[in-house]
Amino acid sequence: MITSRLTHPDILAALAGAGHGSTVLVTDAHYAARTAVGANATTVHLNLEAGRPRVPQVLAVLLDSIPIEKITRIRPSADCTPCPIHDEIDTLLTPTLPRELVDRFDFYALARSPDLALAVITGDTRRFGNVLLTVGVLHTPPTAQSGSRNHSAGPSARPVLATPPMMGAPHAPGVP
Repeated sequence: MITSRLTHPDILAALAGAGHGSTVLVTDAHYAARTAVGANATTVHLNLEAGRPRVPQVLAVLLDSIPIEKITRIRPSADCTPCPIHDEIDTLLTPTLPRELVDRFDFYALARSPDLALAVITGDTRRFGNVLLTVGVLHTPPTAQSGSRNHSAGPSARPVLATPPMMGAPHAPGVP
């Protein structure tokens, strides 16, 4: 049983196969998903109906699931400035996350890249809701085995688990 927010099996599989520098595309309902997606990507159509789910809803779950080092968006046209969907997306992002705006056809070229691991098509009908995430790396603290100079934990220290083991689940080797 999956205990994270993200439970969609195809999205989980695609993210598990993505690595540092891979990209993930989340699109609005207007995106040319048949012709502007990389050949290596898994395409998942979540567009159940017009307006649902929305790009920020999908993005929020993805941001909880993978490290992101950059976000790229299509530059809105003059008739869509300010762009409310961009403002809504910005509320989900850390202030230090690099953001890039590119012209529409440059965005399509990036999305057609062989580095695209996943394309998630939403039902969001607002314009300019397409987002390209560049997968970052996990930042884990060093351990004594990996060269950390902090030996205060001693030889009996247990490994730090992100989540406690489930009741009845076997423990890590050497951990009572």
